[in-house]
Amino acid sequence: MLRKLLPAIACFFLAQICFGNLIETVSSPDGNIRLRIVTVGANATGDKLAYEIDYKSNGVISTSQLGFVLKEPAARLEYFTVTGKEQNTVNETWQPVWGEVREIRNNYNQLRLKLKGEKGILVELILRVFNDGVGFRYAFPVQPNLNHFIIADELTQFALTGDHKAFWIPGDYDTNEYGYYTSKLSGVDASGGGFAQEIHAKTSFDKNAVQTPLMMKSEKGLYINIHEAALVNYPAMNLVVDKTTFTLDAHLVPDAVGNKAYLQAPAVTPWRTIVISDKATEILASKLVLNLNEPSRITDVSWIKPQKMVGVWWEMHVGKSSWDFSGGQVGSQQSSKVPHGANTPNVKRYIDFAAKHGIEGVLVEGWNTGWEDWFGQWKEDVFDFVTPYPDFDVKELQQYAASKGVKLIMHHETSASVTNYERWMDTAYRFMNRFGYAAVKTGYVGRIIPRGEHHDGQWMVRHYERVMQKTAAYKIMVDMHEPVRPTGLHRSYPNFLACEAARGNEFNAWSVGNQPEHETILPFTRLMGGPMDYTPGIFKIKMNHYNPDKKEQVHTTLTKQLALYITMYSPLQMAADLPENYEARMDAFQFIKDVAVDWDDTRILDAEPGDYVIIARKSKGKESWFLGAITDETARNFTTSLNFLDAGKKYAATIYRDGDNADWKANPEAYVIEKFLVDNKTSLKLKLAPGGGTAISFNPASPEEIKQIKKYK
Repeated sequence: MLRKLLPAIACFFLAQICFGNLIETVSSPDGNIRLRIVTVGANATGDKLAYEIDYKSNGVISTSQLGFVLKEPAARLEYFTVTGKEQNTVNETWQPVWGEVREIRNNYNQLRLKLKGEKGILVELILRVFNDGVGFRYAFPVQPNLNHFIIADELTQFALTGDHKAFWIPGDYDTNEYGYYTSKLSGVDASGGGFAQEIHAKTSFDKNAVQTPLMMKSEKGLYINIHEAALVNYPAMNLVVDKTTFTLDAHLVPDAVGNKAYLQAPAVTPWRTIVISDKATEILASKLVLNLNEPSRITDVSWIKPQKMVGVWWEMHVGKSSWDFSGGQVGSQQSSKVPHGANTPNVKRYIDFAAKHGIEGVLVEGWNTGWEDWFGQWKEDVFDFVTPYPDFDVKELQQYAASKGVKLIMHHETSASVTNYERWMDTAYRFMNRFGYAAVKTGYVGRIIPRGEHHDGQWMVRHYERVMQKTAAYKIMVDMHEPVRPTGLHRSYPNFLACEAARGNEFNAWSVGNQPEHETILPFTRLMGGPMDYTPGIFKIKMNHYNPDKKEQVHTTLTKQLALYITMYSPLQMAADLPENYEARMDAFQFIKDVAVDWDDTRILDAEPGDYVIIARKSKGKESWFLGAITDETARNFTTSLNFLDAGKKYAATIYRDGDNADWKANPEAYVIEKFLVDNKTSLKLKLAPGGGTAISFNPASPEEIKQIKKYK
């Protein structure tokens, strides 16, 4: 009797949240996180399995269900017989091709449970516990008989221990382009209103469903982030919130006939990830999602180059020019006639600007035929990706860009006609190789063709990976827009430089825009899965500069736009504004010229989701550091230590800060540039205006600078 009671007694003293009979416990290497596998019932097939997690003896996940409902073969996989257990520890380091740090530690304890469920179906549950969280996945090994499975539902739950504060967007199957809502879990209601109605008149989600990454904060001050890693050959996972029990149920995006996934054994699901800390800074520093992805599948990575770009892009959003040759497609809607933006002389102007200022790439949108009738038409064969408009001379621009040392970046808007794009991919990528394009920005605006499929379903997830594979075969880098949210696959495919998968900066040009808190939430949500092409660097903040009748504006100060190059990580960063707006403020543009896009080290200095973020990064292979600090609509003051700088070395700090009377709404373009001598013992006082930010570059000071520059006090 005592032997039977001991597991339950142990569970009570560990976290007081264990309600089942303990099968196994796995702890993080530092001992702060404990994951328990327990049984919570039994039938003729075996035991009903669940898991529980605590952090520093505080409950994080209470008893939570595991398993599947299969449509083929018809079975409910939630009761299992445990046929084997394996435990091991991994402690290694690896170097990303590019990234926020030069080296990443991968240290975890793993438990693999071999299970037999209904009808003798074999399943494995693989659990890894890191110092910063937990990842677990299911595997379907080769079966004695049937090896084909149709998933009807995944039964995974995340039973939270309270009504946490949550930063969420609706669990839409087809778009991530929402402003974030902040509420208690009990307040989640995605039935419409606000940003939701602005984007889509019709959306496809449960009103209590939210997307991942889901960021939460408990009343006890625990930060919890739920997402997934290595999303391959499987639909994305949304979470349906039970607003009474605060349990989150996995909800997989369905296909055109309502099925969730088709698997052929051997097969694995994505990892379900839970990043946990009592410090917000440690959430942003986590590399758990990356560590759960496979190493690079590309052997020769010498052609993969992080870079900055300018482009024929923002001028269309602000109404200066058009995507289509007839001059009617402006911003997100038809408008009065304006010039076609992607004409040869205009593109040369951008090439000249890029060459003059050391910017590697020039993106050109609207260069190819088909833009007159593409939007919302649900046509299958709108674009062929190789036929330019008559005013866009492909060969001449290739030669001109090459003569200036600049690379043109291709744009492939698929209009969501994915079957059409797949037919054209080889031809389009050969065209790119022929004319010197090293990178492509893809787009998936609209309802997916094949009809009935969703942006975040299994069919499209497989497509995105095919694009990564195919572009890699042609040595092309890729930046995807309107895809599923990323899950760390840029480790496996480092040519996958960035993607959008969230509400980007362009919404500020023609809509109610992104509120000042938006960029303080994104690092805790969307960016947990990978880099974002957010297109920062807007200097002309108010849109009435282009049209006196326009009331839209970017919800930011000018120096916050500079700070975003640090706080919104991406190895592909766009200087998104027009050349003439930069030429009018070359002193501020100097930061964009100087800032790196690839890093040896990153320090999260201070952060709170929805409020502020302060990050410092060290340039790859150099001694320079850069710091970015941003706030929401609230003005804030910080005292920030520079102890990340090398000891015994003097640095020239160039500080780009908000003007004393700056304000994102009333006076957004006021800024001050100052230069001081600092070292690693210096503490800077940062003053951020409402909606504001500060950007700083630190370069080792020369002997002359040490004599001439005033020491910071």
